[in-house]
Amino acid sequence: MDMGNQHPAISRLQEIQKEVKALEPQVTCFSGLPDDKGYKRLERILTKQLFEIDSVDTEGRGDVQQARKRAAQETERLLKELEQNAHHPRRLEIQAIFKEAQTLVEANLVPFHSGGSAVTQEFEEAIQDIILRLTHVKTGGKVSLRKARYHTLTRICAVQEVIEDCMKQQPSLPLSEDTHPSVAKINAVMCEVNKARGTLIALLMGVSCSETCRHLSCVLSGMLADLDALDVCGRTEIRNYRREVVEDINKLLKYLDLEEEADTTHAFDLGQNHSILQIEKVLRRMKVVKTELLQAPNPPELYLSCKTELQGLIGQLDEVSVEKNPCIREARRRAVIEVQTLMTFIDLKEALEKRKQLACKEHPSHRAVWRVLGHLAEIQGEVLSFDGKRSDKNYIRLEELLTKQLLALDAVDAQGEERCKAARKQAVKLAQNILSYLDLKSDEWEY
Repeated sequence: MDMGNQHPAISRLQEIQKEVKALEPQVTCFSGLPDDKGYKRLERILTKQLFEIDSVDTEGRGDVQQARKRAAQETERLLKELEQNAHHPRRLEIQAIFKEAQTLVEANLVPFHSGGSAVTQEFEEAIQDIILRLTHVKTGGKVSLRKARYHTLTRICAVQEVIEDCMKQQPSLPLSEDTHPSVAKINAVMCEVNKARGTLIALLMGVSCSETCRHLSCVLSGMLADLDALDVCGRTEIRNYRREVVEDINKLLKYLDLEEEADTTHAFDLGQNHSILQIEKVLRRMKVVKTELLQAPNPPELYLSCKTELQGLIGQLDEVSVEKNPCIREARRRAVIEVQTLMTFIDLKEALEKRKQLACKEHPSHRAVWRVLGHLAEIQGEVLSFDGKRSDKNYIRLEELLTKQLLALDAVDAQGEERCKAARKQAVKLAQNILSYLDLKSDEWEY
């Protein structure tokens, strides 16, 4: 079609489509809930565009009708995606866990507001449990879910850090207030900093609080200015005391930048994170070792070299920095399990090979345990190669095979033989570990 002679209605529809297309990145990355301002704004703009599209007069022309239909479909698709992001079951799961954290914080906030530090061990453990549960929420690689999980984790981890700082030994009072007027001022500021911790936690968690981030930032900045203006008369002990309080204030100011940082960076997407790249490098090498081992015509020849290399990979994972990020910590934990499972498989295969070379009499119960271990080695080889979901037929088959071996071990009568009891116990633990590894491989978790 000659663009210079294009029908005005089609030109208008193309303009609307361009405006709608510009909103697509915001819709795709939207990580909030239906009652968020961002959701309502995007919904309002897209709905308005739909009305604009409907108002275009086609004048009975087929080409204009088709263009209007395409524009309407694209806008409706984005509206549907926006709604799905806000109502996704995993997004609602994240919000439900966050609400638990809010309730927990509200119940334990009074000590902070009063300038105290009476945080119980139960409170610390409950916060840690919430962080762990959030870390395990599956995102399926969906950007909006990764972003929502990251934002929520960032807030709660910040609260955890504030609590840990509060539990640590606060700056000691190095001098009596009578020694110098500056000491009394620093003491007064330190008390205000303790109270500010409670306000900061309330703001991070979105619980009832009359303060705003902007006002708290101004208050803390004012404290810094007051401390900076103090005359410490060259007294080293007073200067060090002031520096400790200044460092505390700067930590609190850092947490106030969390929201802005979360919206202006892609920290939630760990695909390019240095630690994650290290973990993925280890996993790629581990997969090569695994493939060579499982496909080798004579595997025993590779056992020693494979174990040596796998131990080196464990060492590399130990050196990976988790950067106080629970998702990186979970990714490293899973990678360690992957490597350790392959090492366990090699150990079992070696033990079975050595047993073949021994021609000695065995207790019938002990022989029965070894028979099960032989079956477990075969199943574990299949589990190591498994790459699917829990709904797959192969997953169900492997799960049934492992359950069958557990039942076989349960039926073994040790007849009071201690050595047999110990062997059966180890075999049961191995079978359960293989089951857990199968679950881990198939749970669709992504950082």
